[in-house]
Amino acid sequence: MSLSRRNLLTAAGAAGAAATAPAAGAAAATGAAEPAPRARGRVRTGFDRLAAAGYAALAGQRVGVVTNPTGVTADLRHLVDVMHADERVDLTAVFGPEHGFRGTAQAGGSEGRFEDPATGLPVYDTYLKSGQELAGVLTASGVDTVVFDIQDAGARFYTYIWTLYDCMVAAVLAGKRLVVLDRPNPVSGRAAAGPVLHKEFATFVGREPIAQAHGMTVGELALLFNAEFVPEAAGRAAELDVVRMSGWRRGDFFDTTGLPWVPPSPNMPTPDTALVYPGTCLFEGTNLSEGRGTTRPFELLGAEGIDRRWAEAANGLELPGVRFREAYFQPVFSKFAGDTAGGVQLHVHDRAAFDPVRTGIGLLVTARRVWDGFAWRSDGWIDKLTGSTWVRTAIDRGAGTDEVVAGWREELAAFRRLRREHLLYRD
Repeated sequence: MSLSRRNLLTAAGAAGAAATAPAAGAAAATGAAEPAPRARGRVRTGFDRLAAAGYAALAGQRVGVVTNPTGVTADLRHLVDVMHADERVDLTAVFGPEHGFRGTAQAGGSEGRFEDPATGLPVYDTYLKSGQELAGVLTASGVDTVVFDIQDAGARFYTYIWTLYDCMVAAVLAGKRLVVLDRPNPVSGRAAAGPVLHKEFATFVGREPIAQAHGMTVGELALLFNAEFVPEAAGRAAELDVVRMSGWRRGDFFDTTGLPWVPPSPNMPTPDTALVYPGTCLFEGTNLSEGRGTTRPFELLGAEGIDRRWAEAANGLELPGVRFREAYFQPVFSKFAGDTAGGVQLHVHDRAAFDPVRTGIGLLVTARRVWDGFAWRSDGWIDKLTGSTWVRTAIDRGAGTDEVVAGWREELAAFRRLRREHLLYRD
């Protein structure tokens, strides 16, 4: 980072955004020391702090924003609309991820290239673009700095963090600077959990070896990516700045932040969905419904022919923080659309004790034991979600929950050590 830019960000800190702190590679995390214990509802996002500083960190830059409907202020105005109306920002482009900038597309879709009716800004589609192709999009947009502001859900296979990673690699290739505006991990920043991706299983639901429930904010992930993975993919680290939040602590769940929840994707309607998602999304890799097409996606699981025995078996595991109710539902789309599926609904009664990944494994183990129709998807999706063949092969040979979970103990411990080096917020 140039001396002038470092001074610029330090000035932004004095104005309320954050002072610069050195980080791995070419990265810098902006933000003052974590404040004293705060009153409920006092979290200010990276965007809040950037705006409070008069956008000083973007001065003199042609700016493009990677965002979606979650990029909102505390009063629910979208940051693109806010920045476009502010003469202190030269906002010239928007980049839309999966589901699109304005959020009109379902899972596996995007909005394509268009002109935003509200602002007249060109919107470029980033979905499924990476490397030189995405670098070409950034170059064509004419921006100097790419700003990223999207609410994550806390799971490795939630694709927005890989949009971030792809944009970081592309920014290096295109010679652009990248600024990440941090937001809370909605399921808290507790210790990471679950298996770590093996590189041979890298896809858009997991580019690099991080844990299934990473327990990090997008800003922290950006620092980790920049130190560990981006140089290998792009030849050097990105020119990266992270604008920190204030008031957020690692044990905070989303409903304690005072921030409005905007669904980051159509099947992530509430923070309760995000809480269970790192475990129950594994059912995407099976022939059971993961609850898409219902009002409780990822909380309702089932298939035709499953009855009360699954809930009984799952409750018999005595998994911490959760109970299971026998449930029947009729999805309006996706698996079993229009048909009645039987299964379970998760009821989390102690979210601090709840382990979503262990719960997901326990549900897979018991579903396979009580329902003779159980099958994995034929495309190997379960291996892509879990990051290796371990979960599938262990369950197929009859392993129980404890044995499956023990299979990733060492790799998870290694990731936790790596993760610790890049944490911005502490209790």
